[in-house]
This record gives sequence, structure tokens and C-alpha cells, in this order.
Amino acid sequence: MVTLIKLFLLVLYIVKSFCDTSVDGVKYANKCEVCKILAIELESRLQETGKTSEYIEIGYSVDQPKKKKEYKKSELRLVESLDGVCERILEYNIHKERTDSSRFARGMSQTFQTLHGLVNKGVKVELGIPYELWDKPSVEITTMKSQCEDLLENYESDIEEWYFSHQTENLMEFLCKNRALKDDDISCLKESPLKGDIGKQEL
Repeated sequence: MVTLIKLFLLVLYIVKSFCDTSVDGVKYANKCEVCKILAIELESRLQETGKTSEYIEIGYSVDQPKKKKEYKKSELRLVESLDGVCERILEYNIHKERTDSSRFARGMSQTFQTLHGLVNKGVKVELGIPYELWDKPSVEITTMKSQCEDLLENYESDIEEWYFSHQTENLMEFLCKNRALKDDDISCLKESPLKGDIGKQEL
């Protein structure tokens, strides 16, 4: 009996927490969080595309041989890395049990792990949304994807400058701290790194 009461109270707490933050208290990503995740995802994508030692041919002259350029230093690599970088945000979930920028992270949140576990045990859980939509990207995530695309459009030239001339500098510092967030709050950059945060330096 005590176990059932504890289980019931746990369900009430989780459902209340979910409803409080998803109906009246939706908390969208701020500019700092968006820039941080963009920087993380772009550096991750560049690591993926930078593993090859291939060369590509450039130049269109008929009379002269095409020049060879290392793919890792090419514009093509940057274009391919930027393509769909904001789309990767749809792989994130909201971790409502966290309050800092790590609330945006890959993997199922502890809240939903618990809820799924309860459903698998036969407990009826009502969240106000169909069960099949539980694991779909939340409004915070889909909105952050759009925010990422806007940020990318506004600071694409800065990213190009970093890629071609300043790759020795940390991208989060170069893009976010020194440019996109120059007159804004940068506190999220100092928080614990998210999964996939690569080579983060002290800011």
C-alpha cells in the first residue's frame, strides 16, 4: 500500500512538473543557449567531416590543369558542415528536471524515462497529449531550430572568418562571446558543457 501511494505521488509530481512547464510556462531558448548549441553542433560536424585526408580539384579553366586543395581546408567542407547543422537540434530533448542550458540535450529526460517506465508497468498516465507524441520534438526544440537558422543567417560571415582564419580559437568564444552575444548575457557559456561540447575553453 505504501509503495502504491509513493508511486501515485511520483506520478502526480512528474505530471504537474510537465504541465507547469509545457502549458503556461514554456521556456524558450535564449540567444546564449542557441549560440552555444550552434557552436557545439558545428564543431561536432566539422570533426566528422575533417577525418578525411582527401584532396579535391578546383578551377574551371579548360587550358590549365585543375588545382588540388586539401578537403579539410576547403570551402566545400564548410558548406557541407553548415548544411543541416540546425536540423541536428531536432535530435535534442527538453530535460525539464534541469534549470540551466543543459536542459537542452540529447537523450530522453529522466522525467520521460520515468513516465515511459510507468506506462510499461501498466500505469495510466495522462499528460494532455497523445502517447505517440511524447517523444516528438517539443515546441521549445522546434523553436530553437528556427532560432538557430536565424542566428546562422545573421552570423554566417563571422563563421566563415573563423573557419578560414581563426580555427585555432574556440568557436564558442569567437562567435558567441565576442560577436553574437557581445552586448548580451553570456552566462550560459560558463555552465557545464552539454553532451557533444568539443574542446571548450575557459571563457
